[in-house]
Amino acid sequence: MRRRLTLAALTLGMAAAQAAPPGVLTIRFLDVGQGDAVLVTAPTGQTLLYDGGRSESRMRELIRQYRVTRLDLAAASHGDADHITGLIPAIALFKPKLFLNNGIASTTQTYGRLLNVVGQAGTQGLLAREQVINLGAVKLTVIPPPPGMPKGDQNANSVGLLLQFGTFRALLTGDSETPETQAWLRKYPASFLGPIDVYKSIHHGAANGDSAAWLAAVRPRNVVVSVGPNNYGHPTATALNLYRKAGATIYRTDQQGTVTVTVQPGGKYAITTERRGTAAPSPATAPSPRPQPAPVSVPPASSVYYQNCAAARAAGAAPVRVGQPGYGKHLDRDGDGVGCE
Repeated sequence: MRRRLTLAALTLGMAAAQAAPPGVLTIRFLDVGQGDAVLVTAPTGQTLLYDGGRSESRMRELIRQYRVTRLDLAAASHGDADHITGLIPAIALFKPKLFLNNGIASTTQTYGRLLNVVGQAGTQGLLAREQVINLGAVKLTVIPPPPGMPKGDQNANSVGLLLQFGTFRALLTGDSETPETQAWLRKYPASFLGPIDVYKSIHHGAANGDSAAWLAAVRPRNVVVSVGPNNYGHPTATALNLYRKAGATIYRTDQQGTVTVTVQPGGKYAITTERRGTAAPSPATAPSPRPQPAPVSVPPASSVYYQNCAAARAAGAAPVRVGQPGYGKHLDRDGDGVGCE
C-alpha cells in the first residue's frame, strides 16, 4: 500500500506542470516569489485566479507552464502590487466575466493599469459582499471586509474566500491583519471558519497576520506560505510557530515551488510540491454539519450596485451608463445618463 501511495504521489507531482486534469478540483498556490497567486480549476474546467503576484512576466510563464486556457473569475484580495500585478496579463488574455475586489481604490500606477485592463476586457466588477459564487460544483463563499476597517488600509480590507468541494475546505484571506480577523471572529462561528484542510498563510507569514485565537477557530490541517526573497523577514518565526502549535503541516513556495492540491469528488485530497518531492495523500475529511451563511447567487447584471463612484471606479466600472450593470441615479448627478464621468 505504501508503494502504491508513493507512486500515486509521484504521478501527481509529474502532472503538476501540466494542465489541470478534468474531473477533480485543482488548487495551485503558484510560486510567484514574494506575493500571492492562487489558481483554482474546477472539475468541469471553470477557473479562478485569486491574486496574481507582483510580476506580469512570471504570471505569463505560469499560464504557459500550466496550460491555462480560460479564466472565469479574477479576484483581488486587496490592491497591493504583490497581489494584483499578475492579474493584469491574465485578465487581458482571458477576459474573465467577473472581477471580485474590495472596492477600495489604490493610488498606484499598477492599480490604475489593472482597472484599465478590466475595462478593456469588458470584465464586470463585483464588489465583495456576503455571497456564494458557484464555480461548477465548487462553492466559493465570499468573506467580505467587515465594517469598521480603516478605509485606507488595503490589508485590513482583504477579501477572503472559503472554498468547498465535497467535504474539502480551503480558506484564503489575503493580507488580513489582526483587526480584520478579530472582527471576523466576532461575526462568524468557529464552526464556519474551521476546520480547514488547506489554509493560505496570512500576509506571507508576517507577525501581524495570523494569531493563536484566529488559528484556534480555523484549525488548519495544512498551511501554505506564499513567500519569496524579501526584506520583511517573511515568514516570521512567530507565524511558523503558530502553525506548528496548531498541528498543521507547513508548505512554502520559496522552498518547494508551486504547491498543488488535487481534490477528488467527495473531498479526499493530495498535496504535491514542485520541488523536494511530494507529500503523502491526506485522508478524507470527515463530514460535519456546520452552519452556513445565507447563500447568495452571483448577482445578475441588473442587481449590481455601487454605493458611490469610488466603488464603481475601484471595480473598473466607471463611467457607467444607463442600461449598464450598476448604473444608478445617485451616480449620475447631472442626469445625462452617464454616471461617474
